[in-house]
Amino acid sequence: MQPPRLRPRFWETVPLTKMTTPEWEALCDGCGKCCLNKIEFEDTGEVAFTRVACRLLDGESCRCSNYENRRQFVPDCVQLSPATLPKIAYWMPRTCAYRLLHEGKPLHDWHPLISGDPETVHAAGVSARGWTVPEFEVAEEDWEDYIIEETP
Repeated sequence: MQPPRLRPRFWETVPLTKMTTPEWEALCDGCGKCCLNKIEFEDTGEVAFTRVACRLLDGESCRCSNYENRRQFVPDCVQLSPATLPKIAYWMPRTCAYRLLHEGKPLHDWHPLISGDPETVHAAGVSARGWTVPEFEVAEEDWEDYIIEETP
């Protein structure tokens, strides 16, 4: 089966709400950071990323190991869409294409849509490859011990 054809440089000309499903999905750079568990501190509203990854994140590929059925296993997995993005963009990684486009910013040169290579996100050092801990290995009350310096 042939992969769906994407309009040339669609991310520069097509509003998020007008993208086709394949275009929307192609925006994901494969960094895996949106699948890191986060802590939102009630007193300050601050959001902190942790190294603790969703049970379905493959730490090597930085992709969901069961994307099509993820909500069966992780019911609170966020369904990212043009409708939900404005409500959750604040906790998406700063390098995330969805967040960047939502904020009117360009994609980074290492983004696979620009580089043509899905490995450039890893080579640029902006992915979660190789340093996550599966959530089933860390009790939720210990997540604060796994906070990383990156902030959304």
